[in-house]
Amino acid sequence: MSTINQIIKHLEQFAPTIYQESYDNCGLLTGDATWELTKVLVTLDCTEAVVDEAIAKGCNLIVAHHPIIFGGLKKINGKNYVERTVIKAIKNDIAIYAIHTNLDNMQFGVNHKICEKLGLINTQILVPKSGMLKMLCVYVPQAHLQVVQEALFNAGAGDIGNYSECSFYATGMGTFKGNEHSHAFVGKIGERHQEPEYKLEVVVDDSKLDKVISALKSAHPYEVVAFNVYTIMNPNNTIGSGMIGELPEDLNTEDFLKHLKSAMNLTLVRYTPYSKSIKKVAVCGGSGSFLLKNAIGAQADAFVTADFKYHEFFDAENHLMIADIGHYESEIFTINLLADEIVKKFPTFAVILSEINTNPINYYI
Repeated sequence: MSTINQIIKHLEQFAPTIYQESYDNCGLLTGDATWELTKVLVTLDCTEAVVDEAIAKGCNLIVAHHPIIFGGLKKINGKNYVERTVIKAIKNDIAIYAIHTNLDNMQFGVNHKICEKLGLINTQILVPKSGMLKMLCVYVPQAHLQVVQEALFNAGAGDIGNYSECSFYATGMGTFKGNEHSHAFVGKIGERHQEPEYKLEVVVDDSKLDKVISALKSAHPYEVVAFNVYTIMNPNNTIGSGMIGELPEDLNTEDFLKHLKSAMNLTLVRYTPYSKSIKKVAVCGGSGSFLLKNAIGAQADAFVTADFKYHEFFDAENHLMIADIGHYESEIFTINLLADEIVKKFPTFAVILSEINTNPINYYI
C-alpha cells in the first residue's frame, strides 16, 4: 500500500515548498502523512462540498491548489466555511494537501499549463526569481576530484538552464595540521601538511542544497570537509512569476479573443482595446496585475490573467491587451496538471478529478 507521504514527497520534488511565497501556506494542512492512502481527489479549492465528494468516493487525500487555511485559526467552531471544512475533514480522517504558489512559480507549473492550452511556443518565465541559487565551493585532493564531482552532479548540483553537470575547478595547495584527536586522510599528526587540491565550484538550486551537501560529505575523503556556500543573485530562469511565449502566427484582436475563449473554455473575457496584431502573449494564473509592467517591458501584445481592478485596466495604455479571464477560469486546468503528475509516478493508483465547481462567481449572460 502507498502512503500519503509518498504522494507528498513526489509533489514536493515537482514543486518544492521552498518556492512558495512568504504569505502562502502550502503543504499538509490536515491529516497524517503516515496514513495508508486510499484514493486521491484533485481540486482547485477545498470546500465542504469537496470533502463530501472525497468521502463519497473513498478518497482520504485531497490535493488542492488553493490552501483552505491561509492565516492562523484561533478558534475552530464552525462559524465560517473554512472552519467547517477543516472540522469535516478531521472528523472523517481526510488529509488536505495544498500546492499553491510553489506550483505557480515552477517552469512546468500553472502558467506553463495555460501556455500549453493556448498553444504558445518559445515559452519562458516572465520574471525569474533571484537569490534562489547557491554557489558551493569545496576543496578536493586532486585524486578524488572525479568522485566528488560525480556525487555532486548525481545529487542535483551543476544544473544551469538547459545544461547539466556544469562546474569549474582550478588547482591550488591546501595546508592543515591535525591535533592528537584527528584522523587525517593524509599527513602526520602535529605536522603541517601541504596537499595539492582542486577548488571545485558548482551552482546548486536552493531546494537541493541539503541533499548536495550530504552527498559531498559522503564522497569526500577528508575527515573535515572544507566548503563554502553563498547566495548568488543570478536569476533562476526555471523559477519565477508568469510566463511569456508566442503564438504560432499573428492574430488580430477578434481572432485572438475567439481563440482564448475556446482554448480556456470561457464564458466571457474582460479586455482592453488593442490596435495591433497579437503574437507575443504573457500569462499569469490567478491574480496577475502585479506583473503588468513586466509584461509591457517584455513587449507582450497580450497579457492573459485575472482579477484586474477597474482603474488598473487603464494602465495598459494600448501597450498591450489585458485579457482578464477570471481567477477560477485561469487556474482550473491546474487539476489536470496535478493529476497527470501524480499518475506519472503512480500509474496504477486511483486519482480522481473533482466534479465540484468551486467558482464563487456566477455569470448572468
